[in-house]
Order: sequence, then C-alpha cells, then structure tokens
Amino acid sequence: MLLNKEEQMSESYLVGILLAVVGGYLDAYTYVCRGQVFANAQTGNMVLLGIQLAQGNFFKALHYFVPIITFFAGIFFVELIKSRFKRNYTVHWRQIAIAIEFVALMVVAFLPGGRYDALAIILVSFVCSLQAQSFRKFNGNAYASTMCTGNLRSASEHFFRYCSSNKTEELKVGVKYLIIILFFISGAIIGCYLTKLYEIKSVLFSCMGLAMVFLLMIKKPQN
Repeated sequence: MLLNKEEQMSESYLVGILLAVVGGYLDAYTYVCRGQVFANAQTGNMVLLGIQLAQGNFFKALHYFVPIITFFAGIFFVELIKSRFKRNYTVHWRQIAIAIEFVALMVVAFLPGGRYDALAIILVSFVCSLQAQSFRKFNGNAYASTMCTGNLRSASEHFFRYCSSNKTEELKVGVKYLIIILFFISGAIIGCYLTKLYEIKSVLFSCMGLAMVFLLMIKKPQN
C-alpha cells in the first residue's frame, strides 16, 4: 500500500514543478560555467556534435558526444534500479534515484573548473537522465522535467482540444503544461544568476529542490 501512495506523490504536480526548476537550473549551470554544454537537452548536443564533425573538429566533437552517451547510460541505470527495487516497500526506487542525483551534484560542486569540466558534465548529464526517466508524469499526464519541447507540444494540443470541445479540463491541463514550462525557464534564470555569483559551487542550490522532492515522497499524499 505504501508503494502506491509514493507513486502517487511522485506524479504530483508539485513534484513536477520542483523538478522543472531543477532541470532548468542545471542546464543554465552547465552552459554558463561548464563549457557551454547542455546537460539536459541532448538534441542540442547532437546538433553541436554534427557541426563539429562537419568542420573536422573531431576532438572537440567528443565534448558533445560524452554527455549524449552518459545520458543513454543513465536511462539504462534507472531501469536497472527500477527492476531491482520496484517491490521494495521500505524505500521507493525513485527516492533512490533522487538520492543518487543529490550525491552526484554534491561531487560536481567540488570539481574545479577547466580540466574537470568534462567530468562535471558527465555527472550532470547522468543526473538529468535519472530524473528524466524516473519522473515522467504529473497527475497522469506525460511530461519532461529536463527539457520542454514535448511540454510545449502537449500544451498546444490541449489548448486545441479545448477550443474544439470547450471542455474546461483540457484548458486546465494545457495551463498546467505552460506553468511547468515557466518554472523551467525560471530555473534557468535563477541558475544563470546564481552561477555568475557563486560559480562552480552554485550547483548546490539545485540540491535543495531534490531534497524537497525526496521529502515529499515520504509524505503521504492527501486524497
């Protein structure tokens, strides 16, 4: 019974908002002070990888190839955790994923800039892959907390459904998607501002959001 309740909390709208803020924050962090690489949106890195390959900059292409592979490995790792701990009634497998994210970002905060940026990007990409695969719904609606193209598509789709059917529920869901996007952008703004102030260690602020999510999943959801 406990597992079902934790699954409900993991799909709550509040958790979705908090993770969207963290997602936007981490993208800003890696771009501003870790070599202008997007740790969340691997599509952007794929485009930059292609550009570098086209220009013959094979060594620089690795700069964008590594986070792509790391993201891939992170998804595999989450599925491994899920298969091993899905029936664990003491701790939810998503809480394990959040705890790993927290520890990884703590390590990133103490990796010096420059020569260790590649390792930092690997760890942040790994964190984002764990988050993207572990938290994929809010209130039963599919979403992404580490990128927003899909969320924008879903928002537009629900607004169209509202215009076609005049169903208030469709409008409410569309608005919720837009709010998720706004919180993602807010996370990026906050991340940019704090990274310029605190540089490498500013990643620690994102740990606050993860800690809140972890604690929310302990709390029993209200009916």
